[in-house]
Amino acid sequence: MNKQDYDHFAANLDADAGQTVAINSVVDCASDTGASSQFDDVFVDTHRNAPRPDPACLYGLVGDVAQAGSSNTEANPFAIAAAMLAYLGAAVGRGPYMPIGDDWNHARLFMVHVGRSSRGRKGTAKKLIYRINNAVKALDEYLVPQVHRGGLSTREGLALMIHDGYKDGKNEVPAIEDKRLLVVESEFANILHQSKRDGNTLSAALRDAWDGTSIRPAVKTCRVWASDPHIGIIGDVTPSELRELMHARELTNGFANRFIFFWAEGDKVLPFPQYTPKDVVEALADRVAQVLRFAGAARHVVKDVMRMEFSPEAASLYARLYRGELRDRSAGEHITGLLDRRAPVLLRLAMLFALTDQTNRIAVYHINAAMAWVRYWVDSVKFIFQSAVDEAGAAATTDMAQRIVTYLAENGQATRTDLSKGCFGGHVSKATLDKALDELITASPPAIEVESVPRPNGQPGSPSKVYKPCATPTHPASTANSANSAEHEAPWAFAAGFGATRNVRSEQNEAAAETQNPTEFAQFAESATAQRPALTGMGIDASQISHSSQVEAKGVYADDDVEVF
Repeated sequence: MNKQDYDHFAANLDADAGQTVAINSVVDCASDTGASSQFDDVFVDTHRNAPRPDPACLYGLVGDVAQAGSSNTEANPFAIAAAMLAYLGAAVGRGPYMPIGDDWNHARLFMVHVGRSSRGRKGTAKKLIYRINNAVKALDEYLVPQVHRGGLSTREGLALMIHDGYKDGKNEVPAIEDKRLLVVESEFANILHQSKRDGNTLSAALRDAWDGTSIRPAVKTCRVWASDPHIGIIGDVTPSELRELMHARELTNGFANRFIFFWAEGDKVLPFPQYTPKDVVEALADRVAQVLRFAGAARHVVKDVMRMEFSPEAASLYARLYRGELRDRSAGEHITGLLDRRAPVLLRLAMLFALTDQTNRIAVYHINAAMAWVRYWVDSVKFIFQSAVDEAGAAATTDMAQRIVTYLAENGQATRTDLSKGCFGGHVSKATLDKALDELITASPPAIEVESVPRPNGQPGSPSKVYKPCATPTHPASTANSANSAEHEAPWAFAAGFGATRNVRSEQNEAAAETQNPTEFAQFAESATAQRPALTGMGIDASQISHSSQVEAKGVYADDDVEVF
C-alpha cells in the first residue's frame, strides 16, 4: 500500500475523540483494495504469552503432590495437580454431593492436558499419580477406583467396564458394584476420531458420564448397562490435533465444554530427573487414604450421604462470581461456548478442595483455589483456540457493546442510525455494529431489546426499529433470573476489568471482592469453620445424610443468590 492509500484510511479514524476503531473494521476496509495483509502486519501483534496459572491452583494436598512430583523431574506441577484432581474426583465417588436447584452435583472432572509433543511432558505428569494409587491400594483396595488406560471406542465398551451384569450365552455375569472409574486416555485424539465416525455414540456416552446419567445403550442383544456411573477422565493431546479434530458439532453440542482443557509444558531441563522417594510417596498416599476414608469412598454402593455446603462468606463470593466472571462472554461466541460450564466446574473443584481438608463445608479459600483453575482453563482455551486477530476482534466487539449499553442508558432508546452517528461518530462498519448488537440481544439475560415502531402519521413503509435497555422482569417466576444481572454485573461490565493475562484479571477480581465486602475473607473462613465442625467418617455413618432426607435446602441454600442452576 502506498502512502496516499494509507493516508486515506487514516483520515477515516476518529482521532479527535481518541476512540479506537475495531481492528477487524480496519482490515475489512483495507481488504477492498487488497491491502488486508499489510494491515495485519501494521495493526496486529500476533505474539502472546502462554497461560500462566495462579499458584493458588496448587492448594493443600493437591499442591503437595504437584510439588513432590515436579521438584526433581521435568513434569509441570500444574499438570500433575490436574491429574491428581481428576483422580480424586473419581476416587471419592458419589457419596459427597452438592444440591443446586433440582440437580445433585458430584465431583467428577474431565481434564485434558494440551501441550506440544515431547515438550508437554504429558506422560511424566501422571507417573506419581499411578504410584500414589498403588500405595493407597496396598493400604485398602476398596478405597481406590478402577483405572483404565487402554483407550475408549464405543458407548457399549464404556458401559462394559462398570456394567450392571449381563448374560453371556447361558451364563449370568455378575454386576460390577463399584461404579468408580478413572479413564486415562493418552491419545485424546482417539476420542475425537471416534466421535466423527457415523453411528458412533461415544460422544453422547461421555456427556452422560459427566452428568452422572446411567449409560444404557439401546441394543437388541446382550444389553450392557451401567447405572449411576462415576467416571473421571485424564486426557492428553497436542494443540494441532485438538484444533484439527474438534468438529463444529463438538463445539456446540455440549461435548467440548465438559472438558477442562489446560495448556502445560515442561518448565525445566533436567538431564537426570530423580525418582520421587518411596517414603514421600507413602506419606502422600496415607494422606490421600485419609481423604478417601472421610469421603466414604470404600462404601461405594452408598450414594449421596455427605452433603457439601457453602460457608456464608463462600456463598456470597460464589454468587458474585456467578453474576459476573463466570458469565463473561467477552471472548466471543465460540470461545464462550467452550466455557459455558464454568459454574458447575467451579463447584466440583471447590468440593474437592474442601474434601482434601476433610470438611464438608466449602470456605472462601476453596472457592479461590477452584476459581484459579477456572481462570487457567479460560486462558488456556483462548490460547489454544483463538488467534491474536480473533482475540483483538472479540475485545473490540465487547468494547463496542459496552459503549452501546452506556449510550442507551443515557438516551433511553436509539435507532441504528442514532447508534452509528451518536455513539460511534459514524466510524463503525455495518458488520461490526451488527456483531455488537447481536452479542447484547442474545446475552443471557439479554442486555438490550429491539422494538418495532410504526412510522409516524400512518405513513406507508416498514416500521422503524429502536433499541432499548432491557426492563427488569417483574413476574415472580423471573426473580431468580433477574437477580443474575443485579448491580449491572453483566459480562459487558466485566469486560474492561478482565484483560488478556490472568494475573491482572485475578488481582482486579480480588480487589473488587474486597471492595464489596471490606472484611478479610480469611477471617470469614476461620469464623465459618468454627460455626460447624467438619463431618468425620464416623459422623457420616451415624447421620446417614441421604439424598431423600436432603430435598429441603437449609441455611445458605435458602438464599436465591446460591441456587443459580
